[in-house]
Amino acid sequence: MIRDILPEKISRSRGKLNQQYPPTIGKKSAEEGGCGVTGFICSIPVGGKHIFEPSVQMHNRGNGKGGGIAAVGLCAEDLEVAQQTLDEDYLLQVALLDPEAQAAVEEKFITPYLDVHKSEKIETLSDYREVDGLESQPPDICRYFVRVKKSVLDDFISKNGLEGMDRLQAEDEFIHQNSFGLNQTFYASLGEKKAFVLSHGRNMMILKIVGYAEQAVRYYKLDDFRAHGWIAHQRYPTKGRVWHPGGAHPFCGMDEALVHNGDFANYHSVSEYLKQSNIYPQFLTDTEVSVLLFDLWNRTYRYPLEYIIEALAPTTENDFDQLPPEKQKIYRHIQATHIHASPDGPWFFIIARNNPYEKKFQLMGITDTAMLRPQVFALQEGELQIGLVCSEKQAIDATLHSLAAEDNRFCPIADKYWNARGGSHTDGGAFIFSLDYANGNGSLPLTCTDKFGRVIKTPAGQTHYKIGQSHASSTNKPDPSDGIATKITRADGRGIYDYISQNIPNWDYDDIVAACSFMADSASESDAAKATAIEALTLLYDLRYPTGDKKRSSVLHIIQNTLYEIFLASPAIAESGGRYKLIDWESRPKLQKPASPDDVLIINTSGFPPEGDDCDSRLICEAHKLGWRNFIPFAYRGQRFTGCGLGPETSDVRIDVYGSSGDYLASGIDGLELRVHGNAQDQLGQIMKSGKLVVFGDTGQTFMYGAKGGNVFIMGNAAGRPLINAVGRPRVVINGTCLDYLAESFMAGDPLDGGGFVVLNGVAFDDAAKVRELDPPYPGSNLFSLASGGAIYVRDPYQKLTEDQLNGGEFTEFTRADWKLILPYLEENERLFGISIERDLLTVGGVLKTAYEVYRRVSPVKLQILTEMDSEE
Repeated sequence: MIRDILPEKISRSRGKLNQQYPPTIGKKSAEEGGCGVTGFICSIPVGGKHIFEPSVQMHNRGNGKGGGIAAVGLCAEDLEVAQQTLDEDYLLQVALLDPEAQAAVEEKFITPYLDVHKSEKIETLSDYREVDGLESQPPDICRYFVRVKKSVLDDFISKNGLEGMDRLQAEDEFIHQNSFGLNQTFYASLGEKKAFVLSHGRNMMILKIVGYAEQAVRYYKLDDFRAHGWIAHQRYPTKGRVWHPGGAHPFCGMDEALVHNGDFANYHSVSEYLKQSNIYPQFLTDTEVSVLLFDLWNRTYRYPLEYIIEALAPTTENDFDQLPPEKQKIYRHIQATHIHASPDGPWFFIIARNNPYEKKFQLMGITDTAMLRPQVFALQEGELQIGLVCSEKQAIDATLHSLAAEDNRFCPIADKYWNARGGSHTDGGAFIFSLDYANGNGSLPLTCTDKFGRVIKTPAGQTHYKIGQSHASSTNKPDPSDGIATKITRADGRGIYDYISQNIPNWDYDDIVAACSFMADSASESDAAKATAIEALTLLYDLRYPTGDKKRSSVLHIIQNTLYEIFLASPAIAESGGRYKLIDWESRPKLQKPASPDDVLIINTSGFPPEGDDCDSRLICEAHKLGWRNFIPFAYRGQRFTGCGLGPETSDVRIDVYGSSGDYLASGIDGLELRVHGNAQDQLGQIMKSGKLVVFGDTGQTFMYGAKGGNVFIMGNAAGRPLINAVGRPRVVINGTCLDYLAESFMAGDPLDGGGFVVLNGVAFDDAAKVRELDPPYPGSNLFSLASGGAIYVRDPYQKLTEDQLNGGEFTEFTRADWKLILPYLEENERLFGISIERDLLTVGGVLKTAYEVYRRVSPVKLQILTEMDSEE
């Protein structure tokens, strides 16, 4: 009984607090658009410089009005305190907007109530103008290691009837309320802002400024300040006092820090819900109320994490029906109680927290049910483990590149990348990376789970490649180059691929390096040899094959490095000789006409900005005007708009993209061929008119929005909302699946009479590089929602797809004409990706079937009014 009434007592205690410090009732200010969020958590503590790199990569998602970082799992040595102090004390950080306010803050809210074991001002650069582009002086930060005085805590517990509450949790509540009072006195209630609490949790901290996230790292000298987990936010809150650092992300609850990308439509409703528990927002942002919700359900109601996530992002529609009956019962109660507080609108949260009661540092990403904001997760396992979550894949890669440059136990490529499906029965739209520190500090074991507690892992028994370390398994073994030399001479790139891919499972890393080095050396001998080496290495990078006891990510790292070595060894743009010419940021003014239409312009994109007048996509446009038709841009780090702006009738142009390319690639293209060697990001192929797009991996949100045509092949998955509002004749093969809203409002005519269609194969490669069926082939709802033309051809031999998943579509007969239509595209799909029509697509349970037993057609529902008009005619 005591536990049952504790939430009411906590709420009443906050009511007394609100009488003492009357909350400011206000409305949010104007909406301000999207953000960039990034985070990672690692089995060892690493420096803040590694959150700097992905923040820079997403600089174009910010505008200098607000940025911040948070860290969890800090190093006692870096803070110059005992480990016990770091573990047990509250790390209270107060931002002084007015440096003269420090004495008053301490006199009113620290000295009377808290035992201070250490206090200091955080070290900064001597002049904020040393940070390039930082326009405003960041606040001084006072850091205190504190515990509540015993007599004070005894009095707090007695006055509020909290005797049945765990004493440490009562101390949490006192700290939380004390921070509220401080903010009301020195920030929220004043026209002139003087001070506010940045964070007050144990073994975690928050810093934020009017500026960019990476500028906070530089100004507060965090490059070598170590922590297990880091998160960062670019831009500023969609609502609130954006001209003060108090309005920037992250926001703290108790022991957690939250950043988010998005905006709520129901901020008022959420605030009213919080008021019922005597909780009032002070900074007037939807990010703040998000963490207040999390804190309420976590500390007051003591919900397990799964239930907190369900309250934030409720399971709905067909997904709810797929839950086990017992879970449905619990979720109904959660939704009935909290649905009006569930954030409504596009949002994606990243939360870093210390859970001192379970002895875990955690990083989690949670996406809204509609999945309207981009999100990518990644995992790397081995000697070291790291979990990552970002708005964009390229920010994940930037983090790993930064870490790998410092420590060869990290690989610049993750072992696994994926997206969450919001409010789903499959993963719940959330993933949690947990470090267990119950048995001490140092290197901590990392576990990744989804909302339901299911563990996500990478293949066991594999090791990463370490640069500079021998990986030879034997000294008496054949030279790997013996099977390559004659094939180079015969220009047999496919033959080289076959030879190496068949041997890789039994080779060690030194063998792979030797084979790649031989190809790099051979590439320097002639243009023909270079073309063959590039072809073979690209096939090895793109296609799937077993790698034995070696991590696929490390194999790809070696192959990618070799490709880049070949590209960089090409003659510079102004040099004579050879078909291949290299241009980079420094040599871009030397751009000139090609000697031949067959020449290839290789572009080192690493120095180019992500967008704007000087970006690499503009360079491609200028080169195209001069006569270049073949492009190999490489070393991408999130640069956008590749292939855009080349104009109509460009069927003689081909662009091969290597690296972490950015958003809007191939948007608006008209005829050219563009190949993405690896995963792609968001907004690909928007308003695409014609041409060919090939992605050797997954693609992100809103793929082919408003597209009018083109032949597109996706090796893996498309994330949410592919082909929305597509018209004309886009023809697309997606070999994996997509999260939801596939081809919403599709308006692509009659596919059997020149219109468009999508083939959804619902297959994936397993850890042994074998094609396996996905169960189900399409997990979401709203398939072909409100479509008026075109068709979806779904590989669904077990009839897993149901009418409940359609919204404006219906199952119709799959005919001989349909098979004749899609067969050429599946044949090209087989040539591109090695996914066999007969072996992988038409064989079901070991038995070869006909196409009519395997594929189903989804067509638009013919509206009744149109049916009546047809009958009248």
